[in-house]
Parts: sequence; C-alpha cells; structure tokens
Amino acid sequence: ANQQNAGQQKAQEDAKQEAEERRLMMLAQILSSEARERLSRIALVKPDKARGVEDVLLRAAQTGGISEKVSEERLIALLEQINTHTSKQTKVTIQRRRSALDDDD
Repeated sequence: ANQQNAGQQKAQEDAKQEAEERRLMMLAQILSSEARERLSRIALVKPDKARGVEDVLLRAAQTGGISEKVSEERLIALLEQINTHTSKQTKVTIQRRRSALDDDD
C-alpha cells in the first residue's frame, strides 16, 4: 500500500510539473521578453500576485482576448488595474496610554 501511495504521489507531482511547464510555455507565447522579465521580478517579491496576473493573462489568451504579444506597458497597465481593484485600505489608530501620574484636573 505504501508503494502504491508513493506511485500516486509521484504521478501527481509529474502531472503538476507538466501543467506548470505548459503554463510557462503559454506565458512565453503571449508575453514579450520585457513583460516576462517584469513578471518574474514581481514573482520574487509577491508570488501570489504574480500568479494572479498570470491567471488573468492565460484566461484572456484562452478566450481570445489577446491578439498580439503583451508588451511591458500593457502588463503595467494590467497591474495598475488589478492594484486599484485589490488595494487594501490601511488604517492606523494611535492609542495613548494614560499613566497613573496623569491628572485630568
């Protein structure tokens, strides 16, 4: 049973690796070299964000939304568009501690 699990796990890893390679090949086809380079730099800092951008690009390519290679400028515009939709508002509240020596009167 243990060998069977190991075989299944190996098959899953192989399938995952193959899917990742197909994904990278598709991205190479739809991105210019500058855009691909920028996306890889983003992936170093924010891998989840880069993955989301890749998903958007691949979906657009599959539905026919991309007719020519995506330039770096178009990628930047897409990133800005995604940033405006996902920007989180940060709120800072400062609470001052009252010490026992403070007097209200």
